[in-house]
Amino acid sequence: EVHLVESGGGLVQAGGSLRLSCAASGFTFDDYAIGWFRQAPGKDSEGVSCISSSDGSTYYTNSVKGRFTMSSGNAKNTVYLQMNSLKPEDTAVYYCAVDPLERLCSFSSLRYDYWGQGTQVTVSS
Repeated sequence: EVHLVESGGGLVQAGGSLRLSCAASGFTFDDYAIGWFRQAPGKDSEGVSCISSSDGSTYYTNSVKGRFTMSSGNAKNTVYLQMNSLKPEDTAVYYCAVDPLERLCSFSSLRYDYWGQGTQVTVSS
C-alpha cells in the first residue's frame, strides 16, 4: 500500500525558513514524478515544486523560485522542500504527491494519484 507522510510544517516569522519532509512507503520514489502542492484557505491547490525521476530535474512555480529547493534526501524514499525567505503568502497546507504513471513531473494535480495528509505552514508578518 502506498503511503506518504509529510512533516516539518509549523509557524514561522516572515523571512524565516522551514524544511518539509515527505516519507514514502509501499513504493520507490526513484521511479516516479513527485510534486509538492499547497492549498491556502479559500484558494485552489497550487503546484509549488516537482522533480522528474527521468533525469532528476526540479521545477518551481515562479512565486517560489530562488527561495524554495526540492531535493531527495539521504534517507531512502524521502524528499524535502527547503523553504527560505518565507512570506505570509506562503501560508498554506503543503502536500507531497506521486504520479505513478509518469517520470516527467507536472504541476497538474490531476496527474498525481497518491497524496500525503498535508502539513500546515503558517508565516506571520
